[in-house]
Amino acid sequence: QVQLVESGGGLVQPGESTVLSCVASGSIARIDWMGWDRQAPGQERKLVARVNDDGSTDYGDSLSARFTISRDNARNTVNLTMNSLKPEDTAVYSCTALVRRPETSLYKNYRGQGIQVTVSP
Repeated sequence: QVQLVESGGGLVQPGESTVLSCVASGSIARIDWMGWDRQAPGQERKLVARVNDDGSTDYGDSLSARFTISRDNARNTVNLTMNSLKPEDTAVYSCTALVRRPETSLYKNYRGQGIQVTVSP
């Protein structure tokens, strides 16, 4: 089994910053990419950011101006630093990863349980 456990989030004031962290653990041979997506109430899930094993990154919806994703391959962790937060950033943020387990050559997408980030005065 592979588990993704998120931490951070909570209630944040508009304009402030916060950091989300995610640790992948379990039966892991290799992680291709790690990232975050988010889902606001009544809306579809959207990509926030993704970091590949070579360090290259992708961001959704012009978020790179305010968000930064980073990864520690040795610790199987990914962090998302969110700056200048806005009320419209309020959502459930989920950690995702494309993982290969030792017993297979196939990769599978795993997702954490999600963590609430609420941006409000």
